[in-house]
Amino acid sequence: MSIDENTNESENQTTTGETSASEVSAQANEVAASAKDTAGNALTSILALKESNPKVFFGGIGAIVVVVLILMMSGGSDNKLPAHQAKPISPGQNYVLKSPNTYDPSATVRLVSVPGSMAAYDDTEEGDREGACKHMPQNTPVKLIQSQNDSTDKNMVWVEVEMTGGGECQGKRGWTSSINLQ
Repeated sequence: MSIDENTNESENQTTTGETSASEVSAQANEVAASAKDTAGNALTSILALKESNPKVFFGGIGAIVVVVLILMMSGGSDNKLPAHQAKPISPGQNYVLKSPNTYDPSATVRLVSVPGSMAAYDDTEEGDREGACKHMPQNTPVKLIQSQNDSTDKNMVWVEVEMTGGGECQGKRGWTSSINLQ
């Protein structure tokens, strides 16, 4: 292939490109006008239907509303949310304290002196975290002393535990929710 045979196509299309741009613009204007006419014709026919046969017009609107409501109300899945499965606990057995509601290894488990007082627990001050074995670290070994059902929530069971691990809290007792025992 020689250089003479190789032609520059963009050079040849320069003059046709200018005319094609004006043709494209004209075609776009035609399409836009056609879309406006179609939308106008559709709107005119819908309004004519409203005047000539209002029962069909409003019935169609009602059908569209019903379909939209059905689509909004249905959907999703019927899968139930996972619930905590209560494990059988028995007094005298050894367990560890572990909160199922956290993945933080430095989180603590709250022990209270009276069952049910956890609902009134306010954690706004950090001063109560020191001493008296109120906040025990995760995986603290304990021995179950007794359990008691909550008077207000049938699914809640309170357990009294005694610390069995070494340290200043060994032998001290406190109450916590049964879900904190593992």
